[in-house]
Amino acid sequence: MKIQILGSAAGGGFPQWNCNCHNCHGLRQGTLKARARTQSSIAISADGIRWILFNTSPDIRAQLESFGPMQPARSVRDTGIAAVVLMDSQIDHSTGLLMLREGCPHEVWCTERVHRDLSESFPIFRMLEHWNGGLKWNRVPVEAGQSSFVIPQVPELTLTAVPLTSSAPPYSPHRADPHPGDNIGMLVTDRRSGKSLFYAPGLGVIEPHLLPFMQEADCLLVDGTIWRDDELIESGVGTKLGQEMGHLALSGEGGMIEFLDSLAKPRKVLIHINNTNPILDEDSAERAELERHGIEVSHDGLSIEL
Repeated sequence: MKIQILGSAAGGGFPQWNCNCHNCHGLRQGTLKARARTQSSIAISADGIRWILFNTSPDIRAQLESFGPMQPARSVRDTGIAAVVLMDSQIDHSTGLLMLREGCPHEVWCTERVHRDLSESFPIFRMLEHWNGGLKWNRVPVEAGQSSFVIPQVPELTLTAVPLTSSAPPYSPHRADPHPGDNIGMLVTDRRSGKSLFYAPGLGVIEPHLLPFMQEADCLLVDGTIWRDDELIESGVGTKLGQEMGHLALSGEGGMIEFLDSLAKPRKVLIHINNTNPILDEDSAERAELERHGIEVSHDGLSIEL
């Protein structure tokens, strides 16, 4: 199984276009040892030819252009995209579908909740009906005992959706009232080798039902949005705590680092990193702390093979 990190940043990317926080300013001025990053999206393949996109960020066109297998050039119009899986209906994870309109129809897999948000509140599905039939919705099940499925275009991989407690987007009618299916994590298992990835770019609470998936996965690609729960407030760029936005802080008691330390088996990689997070600075004390704990920080273009 091949995993390609197309984008590793949280919404807005890094540097964010209107942000002059310590990190964004430092990257622009060349005083910060860091890499620019586009907004979070990954691709997974069993053979390196047929790829499943997980989330489609607003930066999707540049991301596809930077990864050769996405344009195999087998015909006049072609793509390596076999299907799209949406983990939630957030604007930074779904807007890229609009940039892919020339390739419609696309096979899109998401939960019923996400489909409803993207058909009514932010109606991407309805908008794209005007381009060759638009998007073909395939329901991702999240009910207990029925959450595993196979995407026919990539039958070597089994996907298991896991409901997460996190925030629906601001335009969702249940923004302040989370429902199963608003956000999901995904276990992707290669049926040939048995190797697996657990992917959760938005993870606000590590609930008991997640433990078996995270303990047994060979690789975790999980939420690294913020270092501290009050990071946006302290940085002067926001008014909300990380928990209010559905993201678990890396540091502190009960934080992501503490939890990842309890897992012996998987490779541990962080994704969806906010522009304010000090771990973006490769010379920072926070980055050094991650290294001591054996935790990696993903970057655009990172390839993982299981």
